[in-house]
Amino acid sequence: MAKCPSDNVFYRDLNWHYPKIVRGEGIYLYDEDGKDYIDGCSGSAVANLGHGNKEVAEAMKKQAETIAFTHLSRFTTDAIKNLADKVAALTPGDLNKCYFVSGGSESTETAVKMARAYFLERDGVTSKFKIIARWNSFHGNTIGALSMTGHVARRKKYDPYLADFPHIAAPYCYRCPYDATYPECGVKCAYALEEEILRQGPENVAGFIAEPVIGSAAPGVHPPKEYYSIIREICNRYDVLMIIDEVMAGFGRTGKNFGIDHYEVVPDMLTTAKGMSSGYSPLGATIVKDKIYEVFAKGSGKFIHGHTYGGNPLSCAVGCAVLDIIEKEKLVENASIQGEYLMNKLQKLYDYPYIGDIRGRGLMIGIEFVKDKATKEPFDVKKDVKGLVTRKALDHGLVVYPGGGSVDGVRGDHFLLAPPINITRAEVDELFDRLDKAIKETCEELND
Repeated sequence: MAKCPSDNVFYRDLNWHYPKIVRGEGIYLYDEDGKDYIDGCSGSAVANLGHGNKEVAEAMKKQAETIAFTHLSRFTTDAIKNLADKVAALTPGDLNKCYFVSGGSESTETAVKMARAYFLERDGVTSKFKIIARWNSFHGNTIGALSMTGHVARRKKYDPYLADFPHIAAPYCYRCPYDATYPECGVKCAYALEEEILRQGPENVAGFIAEPVIGSAAPGVHPPKEYYSIIREICNRYDVLMIIDEVMAGFGRTGKNFGIDHYEVVPDMLTTAKGMSSGYSPLGATIVKDKIYEVFAKGSGKFIHGHTYGGNPLSCAVGCAVLDIIEKEKLVENASIQGEYLMNKLQKLYDYPYIGDIRGRGLMIGIEFVKDKATKEPFDVKKDVKGLVTRKALDHGLVVYPGGGSVDGVRGDHFLLAPPINITRAEVDELFDRLDKAIKETCEELND
């Protein structure tokens, strides 16, 4: 018997049944049976403009008919230059120089190599190479990005390949690693960076990387207001580059242009992807301060690094169209307004026995399940709560982004809500109704 074409696809989870999506429109996806799903996580916080946007499709068509690909080692185009200008106008401070890549892992991997290259260009010889990161973090799946990632389950199989980069505790107030309460804690989680720099030796540390709002590893977790100011001061003191990973949070997701804008701090490097093209074409960037660019410009003039599709005109033209729509339709403001509205509605979920924490900024919200609210005890992993709520949500036509391991690298069930940032109030109401039904059924099944 002949195999059907789908038999030849190597899926990420061979135990999962994948419904076939045949169409998307706005916040909705439609499968081959006509069932509609609210894309409550924008895929993976990617489809910020939703699906089927005609304006973006037209920009893609126009660019493809003109020039779809040039290699960034030899040519430039208007699309590349225009996107760099648009991004530089949005980024904080003098984060102006854009090194375009094809996605989030490439952008953080680029930051690692650029940090090392920067100190070599500046000083000639340097021992600085280590990147300090945080536990409960995810920075990508390439080897360098995974070395920085602080998600134990994702790292474990590949530990032999990973660089020995140090990690500090995340600012996870619901599960404070110091068993303290803000503000009496004195934001000890921020000062932990200085302790780790001294432990490693400042002469060996090139950078510190963090997500302004944590994505898949502990969705929606974000620190107290002074956290990043403390981090900035410590990085300055020890000549360490501050790298902010905005792959999920960037371009309006949190109700600001970038998640770090909530803290009024300017990092040295900012990594982006996802929302910059809203998923219509693979696109990412590592954006650096003028001071970093000038060191290369006045030195060798070269950064020896690159990927085939980095800065390709087709993706850059899509990025230009997406950013124009975000500005024209005031979608950053919409993410703030609808995010606050959704967060207020979500408070009703605390009435269910197993909802431990609801946190986030804008339309980047995490919901964590616990077995016991008083002790914050997580469920046994065999219960597969994250899988259960995912299936219940899909039954009710809602897509969420599940995850686990936030408690100790193994236990801890949560999911991310990150719908398109052009979602309307009426659509937020519909999303909540579907979610409420899914949570109710999940809790009932957990009671059995």
